[in-house]
Amino acid sequence: MTDRELIIPDPMQLIVERAGYVPAVKVGKTLYCAGQVGRTATLEVIEDPEEQFIAAWEDLRRVLKEGGCTFEDVVDMTTYHVNMSQHMAVFREVKNRLFPRGISAWTAIGVAELAIPGLLAEIKCVAVQR
Repeated sequence: MTDRELIIPDPMQLIVERAGYVPAVKVGKTLYCAGQVGRTATLEVIEDPEEQFIAAWEDLRRVLKEGGCTFEDVVDMTTYHVNMSQHMAVFREVKNRLFPRGISAWTAIGVAELAIPGLLAEIKCVAVQR
């Protein structure tokens, strides 16, 4: 049996209830984070792209913290982008402001759509607790 812990920050309990998944699963010192997107606490999509991206990064920070990690513990990150060429400059500016540069692998993928209309980016990562 693996040492498996479900990570659900209190403000994200609604995600589990509505969507049926957990924000992260921790196995040993490794934290597997589900994709985080820019929504309000009541799961409404934030319309402004910059504010949406900030909210996604802050939700990721919250999930990492609940799992005993920080941004500095992220070893692999994948981001998914709707209208990538239109929004990447703003996404990158927000990322560079909030997430430490040069500490993890990163793959950015353009997609036709995400799970909810209006979402522009999703951030998924793996972190290893130091």
